[in-house]
Amino acid sequence: MSHLSHHPGALLAALVRHAVTTPDTIALEGPASGLSYAGLAEAVGTLAETLLALRPRVVGLLAENGPDWAVADLACLAAGIPLVPLPTFFTAAQHAHAVRQAGVDLLLSDRPDALGTLARAGTPRRLHGSLYLRRLNSAPARLPSGTLKITFTSGTTGTPKGVCLGREAIESVAASLQQASAARPDDRHLALLPLATLLENIGGLYVPLLAGATTRLLPGEQVGLNGSAGVDPARLLTALGTARATSTILVPQLLLALVAALRTGAAQPSALRYVAVGGAPVSPRLLEAATARGLPVFEGYGLSECASVVAVNRPGDNRPGSVGRPLPHVALAIGPGGAIHIGGAGFLGYLGEAPRDGAWVDTGDVGHLDADGRLHITGRRKNMFITAFGRNVAPEWVERELLLQAPIAQAAVFGEGRSSNVAVIVPRGTASQADIDAAIAAANRDLPDYARVGTWIRATTPFNPDNGQLTANGRPRREAIASAYANALTPTHPSDTSKETHGLLC
Repeated sequence: MSHLSHHPGALLAALVRHAVTTPDTIALEGPASGLSYAGLAEAVGTLAETLLALRPRVVGLLAENGPDWAVADLACLAAGIPLVPLPTFFTAAQHAHAVRQAGVDLLLSDRPDALGTLARAGTPRRLHGSLYLRRLNSAPARLPSGTLKITFTSGTTGTPKGVCLGREAIESVAASLQQASAARPDDRHLALLPLATLLENIGGLYVPLLAGATTRLLPGEQVGLNGSAGVDPARLLTALGTARATSTILVPQLLLALVAALRTGAAQPSALRYVAVGGAPVSPRLLEAATARGLPVFEGYGLSECASVVAVNRPGDNRPGSVGRPLPHVALAIGPGGAIHIGGAGFLGYLGEAPRDGAWVDTGDVGHLDADGRLHITGRRKNMFITAFGRNVAPEWVERELLLQAPIAQAAVFGEGRSSNVAVIVPRGTASQADIDAAIAAANRDLPDYARVGTWIRATTPFNPDNGQLTANGRPRREAIASAYANALTPTHPSDTSKETHGLLC
């Protein structure tokens, strides 16, 4: 722990404090064993000294959720070495791109042969727990001064984009989230999302650490998750119950799966007090359904360029339909057309580009603040389309309503210049054309006429990261989907902007 004793960072200072005041409290639980706060501080300090002796430029971390992942992450933070968390669900090409762009020259992984094509001669050696060390052949990259974490966003194409973050931004968000979620020492957080996801890294590791609480870290398969899209709701609910979890973080698809499972009579996790939901837009009706099933859900909003969370609902101050009030450290401004700009914890710059200039981050999102200061998100500026009748529509709004219908697993809505909006639909299970027709008709009843879906196309394959049609956090990649279904989406002639492919609903 000697390397941590005089560390200026708030996160590591909290770790040292808990190691002294509550040394036997379990900080991290894994599949087989755990680490007390004293044990965690010792492991982090030891690994930090080892990494400093190895003198890497940039460290990559490719591993399943577990205590070893957390120790490596915190050790890099303690050593002041930039870290690139590499999601396990990235393709080999995406891993190679991230490693090369960030100049990763040392890889820590629970997969000894990971990124073998980029490895230097020699065999990998075990460094800490399940993690092996490999030296990689990567040219140095120019990083903005102060970079400590490089998180790769899913972006709108198959090539992930590196966002460089510094200590101040990371710790500001973690401290604000601790306050907003009312995190406390007796909390037990179950990490369901990959720790390589910035939202879970900060909300599921750093926030409990600040509070002196316990985080349970298990591989995805053990909590019912397979890759970035597969989910086993029964196993997920069992994991929450077994962990006696008081908090967790969900993306909308996971929340929908849990609500569906609870409707069939599955046992509800009784200890939960705070379930954060983010990563993509959430239908207020889904939040209401979750609340009715006893899930304490709180929607939030954020982006990697702001070190994750910007606004969130909180205990005693929860309004479904909004993403809550801005966090204490956040400055927020609404520009022309509802453009949302954020100040207070911005990123340092993108990899391969000049350092960011300016205090404000243009989120690319559109929304408004209500009379009580809560933020409402309408959609993405670049996704907004204008119908043939001149009405602006945010496709996320329509998709939220479609995804509430049981026969619909995924949906992407298009309508630029059309007299009738069209949806590309991934059916759930064996849903028939009649099932989808009925589901879209039900969704349309809750939408104004200009936002309704008139035509739908049955997707030939689910949207997923492997085919480039889904981001890692569950957002449809619209350009890729539009390209894949270009023939069906193209009107038969200029005056016919509502070409029928599977169904026309009036």
